[in-house]
Amino acid sequence: MNADQYSVAVPFYDLWHEDGHVPEIRRLLPPLLSGVRRSVMEIGAGTGLITELIAWETPAEIYAVEPSLGMRSVLVSRLAERPGLLSRVTVLPCSALDVDVDEPVEAVVMISVLYGLRPEDRQALWPVLARQLEPGGLLVFNWRPWTPPAPGPLEVMGSYQVGRHLYEIQGQALAVEGEMVRYRFLYQVKQHGVVISEDEVISESHRPGRRALDTELDAAGFVEDTAPDGLLAWRRQK
Repeated sequence: MNADQYSVAVPFYDLWHEDGHVPEIRRLLPPLLSGVRRSVMEIGAGTGLITELIAWETPAEIYAVEPSLGMRSVLVSRLAERPGLLSRVTVLPCSALDVDVDEPVEAVVMISVLYGLRPEDRQALWPVLARQLEPGGLLVFNWRPWTPPAPGPLEVMGSYQVGRHLYEIQGQALAVEGEMVRYRFLYQVKQHGVVISEDEVISESHRPGRRALDTELDAAGFVEDTAPDGLLAWRRQK
């Protein structure tokens, strides 16, 4: 998605993600961050669902990297409701490839970002993150093996009642080429079964295999660490 496409998804974002990967991440991530005390960088902070989790589980300063204005707006509003976080979270309005902070951080967390990166951007990202991490610093992101979907008709992926309106997300795979899947999404708001708002987004997802990830991260100076199923953990070589 580009920045405008992310803005289309903003009203649906928390509804869909709370119904998706976020509960699992709340369970899996905290043990990996148990030793982090000073600083964490979050790549693709979105509306702040995982930012909050990091803040609950560590006393660290947090750098929340989020290029989308719409997502950042919700994130900052979320922080404003929790005054204790305003002094701990710095929101960086840049892409992951452009991030640069004053001192190396102890950990980098990247949840539901990997699949949105084109292969060339993903390969360029690992050295950038290595530079932001202190020696021995932790890199955590989510990844699972997958079976490529077959192109097919639109299907309802999420449906949520908000007052008298129904917020619904429909999606379909349009094409599959190697690790790339091109998707079509419809974001609809319905009242009494009638669509009163609809936006269409065409986006690409890139699902690298473990062999590709291992090769790229090794070349960037990372060594694999232990992590629960659903997450991968790597450390910058000392």
